[in-house]
Amino acid sequence: MPFLTVADCLRLPVLAAGLPRVVAGEGRLSRPVRWVHVTELLDPASFLEGGELVLTTGMPQPGDPARLRDYVDQLADVQAAGLVIELGRRYQQAPAELVTACRERDLPLIVLARGVRFIEVTQTVHALILDAQGELLRRSQQVHDIFTALTLRRARPGELVKAAAELTGQPVVLENLVHHAVEYHTAGLPVGQVLDAWPRRSRATPTPDRTGLSGPEDWMVAPVVQEGRRWGRLVMLPAPAGGPAGPEHGMILERAAVALTLARLTGQDRWDRQAHRSVLVDLMEWRVTSRTEARIRTEALGLPTVGHRLIGLVVDDGCLPAGAGDGLDDRLAEELRNSGVRALVGRLSPHRLGVLLALALASAWQPVVERLSDMATEVLGARPVVAVGPGETDIGQVARSFREAEQVADAIGPATPSRPFHVPSDIGLPELMYALREDVRVQKYVERQLGRLVQHDDRHDSDLLATLRGYLAAGGNKSIAARQVGLSRQALYQRLHTIERLLGSDLESGAQCTQLHVAITALDALTGGASAQPERCRGRRSGA
Repeated sequence: MPFLTVADCLRLPVLAAGLPRVVAGEGRLSRPVRWVHVTELLDPASFLEGGELVLTTGMPQPGDPARLRDYVDQLADVQAAGLVIELGRRYQQAPAELVTACRERDLPLIVLARGVRFIEVTQTVHALILDAQGELLRRSQQVHDIFTALTLRRARPGELVKAAAELTGQPVVLENLVHHAVEYHTAGLPVGQVLDAWPRRSRATPTPDRTGLSGPEDWMVAPVVQEGRRWGRLVMLPAPAGGPAGPEHGMILERAAVALTLARLTGQDRWDRQAHRSVLVDLMEWRVTSRTEARIRTEALGLPTVGHRLIGLVVDDGCLPAGAGDGLDDRLAEELRNSGVRALVGRLSPHRLGVLLALALASAWQPVVERLSDMATEVLGARPVVAVGPGETDIGQVARSFREAEQVADAIGPATPSRPFHVPSDIGLPELMYALREDVRVQKYVERQLGRLVQHDDRHDSDLLATLRGYLAAGGNKSIAARQVGLSRQALYQRLHTIERLLGSDLESGAQCTQLHVAITALDALTGGASAQPERCRGRRSGA
């Protein structure tokens, strides 16, 4: 028995002999009993510390209803476990005013129809409590060893939360000061049962001065601190069939909170970003079981989903040296938060950042994205690729928004003008070929269409490929093409004839010119070296 509850005490033979009957606070019989206190004082609260089961004959209790209410308020305020009154001396039945006051304060009130020896009750209960405390001390050493081992191997916060949940069999949630669920373990319960409406429920549960029960749902709460200031808290929810948490649960939660505090002191302090990244990846790859789970997990991190436009963004700084984007996610998250924009921000890969915006349906998204792009440029010293997916009102379609944003980011290459952000409609033929440049079929197509012409230029140090490019760029207009490539019309005609002979093509055919135009665009994507890099990347690879 890890701890005694009021219900456990009532089942003991020494109390059961008094024929106990619960007349108020029936739903609070699972409260733990820390001690038994016999008193006939009118102001018992000054001698109580909380958790006591108070025994009295009711002899000194006042007949004044107001004073009876004050008596109950004292017990409830100090968080007494319950009040037991022996009938027959002062009362033949519990006064209605006393019952009403106990019901209003949700304080268990038990009446004994027969007399019992209070000294035997205290001896029996105290012996059981002391046995339980001894077992708790042995268990405490085991728990201490577990969390010490986790701390020494620098376990991540999710592992510490999981350990607390598995040791207690209760759901455990780590949240920050703004009531965002950063890590959680449901202990086998559905995610919705644990996290649904989390910020609202959490705000209704104050943080006690020390680890203990709090709020309307009897959550066990332990603070998590950093450098003497509270960073957040660790919360243990009661399992549906298990009743509220008791001393052993509190001990385990407190050990886990200390381990989390030590983790922050040793440099593990990017928990918010890790939590955002976890949800972003699960949404993008749809690792959630349902739309409901997706909504609940997203809202538990403070991002509203209902009645908002959800937009997936990808910020790609792959053209910059390794490490150039360090801290970019924190800076963008701070900028968005200071601007009043709700968002999840997290690293998806070493060179790619994911952002999920939640904007009012009537608001414009372009100014928000432009401001985000400017901030990223300021941090990086060069403009990254910011790709924007379509806005969605259904959380289930967020994966599609991110998928399109990633496709846009993959397609932005040297031929694309630098802009604050890019959308799917910006993808033209050059961008498409750039995105497909690693496809063997594209490479074979280029070789089949242009291979003989490229070989001829290499062998004879000619520039027929440039001539063909100019001719196609002029839309087949030979006069314009001659001016663009700096040739006379007669010289251009001779070169075009040579190109037709080498390629076996008819340059008067619109279809064949289209095929060659696609092949040249793909070739540019394949061979666009450092000299063809967009302006945002120049000077960065060499460390300038």
